[in-house]
Amino acid sequence: MGESQAMVAEGYNASAATAESNVVDSSQSVTDVSLVNGTDPEGGSAAPVENGNATDSVTVTAPGAALVDNAGSALSPEEERLWSIVRANSSEFNTWTALIEETERIAQDNIAKIRKVYDAFLAEFPLCYGYWKKYADHEARVGAMDKVVEVYERAVLGVTYSVDIWLHYCVFAINTYGDPDTIRSLFERALAYVGSDFLSSPLWDKYIEYEHMQQAWSRLTMIYTRIMENPIQNIDRYFSNFKELAETHPLSELRSAEESAAVAVASDASETAPSESDGKADEGKSQADGTSEPSKLESAGSTDPEEMKKFIGVREAMYIKAKEFESKIIGFEMAIRRPYFHVRPLNVAELENWHNYLDFIESDGDFNKVVKLYERCLVACANYPEYWIRYVLSMGESGSMDLADNALTRATQVFVKRQPEIHLFAARLKEQNGDIAGARAAFQLLHSEISPGLLEAVIKHANMEQRLGNLDDAFSVYEQVIAVEKGKENSILLPLLYAQYSRFSYLVLRDAEKARKIIVEALDHVQPSKHFLEALIFFETILPPPRKIEYLDPLVENLIKPNVDIHNAASSTEREELSLIYIEFLGLFGDVETIKKAEDRHCKLFLPHRSRSELKKRSADEFLSSDRTKLAKTYNDAAPAQPVSNAYPNAPTQWSGGYAAQPQAWPQPQAAPAQPQQWNPAYGQQQAAYGAYGGGYPAGYAAPQAPAPVPQAAAYGAYPAQAYPAAATAPVAAPVQQPAAAPPQAYYNTYY
Repeated sequence: MGESQAMVAEGYNASAATAESNVVDSSQSVTDVSLVNGTDPEGGSAAPVENGNATDSVTVTAPGAALVDNAGSALSPEEERLWSIVRANSSEFNTWTALIEETERIAQDNIAKIRKVYDAFLAEFPLCYGYWKKYADHEARVGAMDKVVEVYERAVLGVTYSVDIWLHYCVFAINTYGDPDTIRSLFERALAYVGSDFLSSPLWDKYIEYEHMQQAWSRLTMIYTRIMENPIQNIDRYFSNFKELAETHPLSELRSAEESAAVAVASDASETAPSESDGKADEGKSQADGTSEPSKLESAGSTDPEEMKKFIGVREAMYIKAKEFESKIIGFEMAIRRPYFHVRPLNVAELENWHNYLDFIESDGDFNKVVKLYERCLVACANYPEYWIRYVLSMGESGSMDLADNALTRATQVFVKRQPEIHLFAARLKEQNGDIAGARAAFQLLHSEISPGLLEAVIKHANMEQRLGNLDDAFSVYEQVIAVEKGKENSILLPLLYAQYSRFSYLVLRDAEKARKIIVEALDHVQPSKHFLEALIFFETILPPPRKIEYLDPLVENLIKPNVDIHNAASSTEREELSLIYIEFLGLFGDVETIKKAEDRHCKLFLPHRSRSELKKRSADEFLSSDRTKLAKTYNDAAPAQPVSNAYPNAPTQWSGGYAAQPQAWPQPQAAPAQPQQWNPAYGQQQAAYGAYGGGYPAGYAAPQAPAPVPQAAAYGAYPAQAYPAAATAPVAAPVQQPAAAPPQAYYNTYY
């Protein structure tokens, strides 16, 4: 056995025990986390250029022809340019693919340069199975067969649930090795992970093809039997092929040694039943002349039609059961338009389908199916923190903390490592699990690298320190971020930080004077804005009386009153909204004089500029309708309800503080009502709402925005463009027994 063949066998031996296991027990702690090391559910179509243009036709040179590495080769100007881009931003997928193409063009047989670019790219995008295949092809081209196996082993570690990468690996083994045991062991390894994948037909087909060439009919029968246990694509074809095989071969060729032995035992038991004593005598005679076993096996190989009918009937019952479950999931499967990884965002319908599919499988109760479906989902949805968060929570609820920790590590270190939602979730989870140091590290990563100045991260970090009784540390969180923002010119975040810090200080210490001092300090460093003054107004509502109306009024007036001598960052809409918010505040806490002053100022500033165009509009259908149509209307027909707009067209319909209802005025015929705007929207890109402060911030997170589209030359993946029908609502079904996944191995190795 050669060195590379030994490596393949070694890889098999490391997980051979799991290949025989068909059930993952959710009641025990799952410690082998290779069960979830990546996923890709595709069904073996030719991959386009974006996924590496993987093929199985590779010219393999003799091992002695391997070229000497030339790591010191100079880079071309284009390579230098592309490397500088990906070093600055490693998520630039298109730049990476351009760099790979340029390196392959320049390097040719310089395997060192090729290894460097592929290692760097695949550390960033490990789900791109096509590029793993191309990498292995480069190693094969220079004759480094041990390196080919090494690349494939890294590939199946990074994309463990990819049907395609296992298929490429098995094809390589068939073309390279002559030992059937080595090849079969690799197929068994692959099927332990992806054999129940709905799109696993190409891998099963290749295994069937190989055993057919070996004319191993009993093994072929075993493969068909295993397929019947799973509701995979093309299961009808497999059952038909099995029946054809059974009709053309005797049972002695179809049964495995174990089945033949079992039939022999059953036959022996039936023969000894009429007369136990005679049976014992016959048994002794058989043992004496040594003819017992052959006669039993001959009986087991009988071609009796009744036995063949029973033989097929057992598989048919399995097939019917699998078809029943397939009918429940086919709608979900057909709605998966893009089962492979791509940097471009998925559409809303497909994202919803994944959630619905996960809901169904979780309700079915088969833990093994749940894990495998999550792993399939996290190929197509790898860039969406919400699915990683859901996976972690699901594994935690089932008691599989090793799987939960593994998924969280992959999410925070590889797949969504630049998205703040996952790090906020990680900090929360670590705090709940008692890992305070880990929670602080997650917050520190947010403050320093992921999203410096993220208001939600500041608030949640300070709140955590306050919960732990570290008030000084909680105040320090605000003060450190404020100090950093002070050094920035025209910081948008600084006013919000001051407002939130002041509020936090009052709610924690109940020290109104200290809270107001923070606001006074803020006015020395920030330019008043609509959001800042809105926060101040709200802050005054929670402070004890007397309210500082005389302090607020000039600040509001300076912002809402146009002044050519002073730079005013607020738009006309923002100024009008702030004026209305202030009027509502005075309605609760002011007196007649302050209310009159504010309302008169508002009318003077904003009412003269109201557009009257909407008042002059007539409804298009009313204008075009004929007199006959009008007369045909019955007297009892109620006229359409006319929307009643606010006295101020840009006013919000409701202030979330609930201080007062907006004044109503004249109706505007057929005019659409003004769009409601909350008085307290999210500040910029921040999601920390003031209203959530008093009752604690919610545990969940808003669904993240889809990643920004990245233009591609073609579809990225191994799947042909097909039009599938919309997903049908699938009823809940009883669980179907599934073969278990192989025991996990550690996800991260020296390559990541």
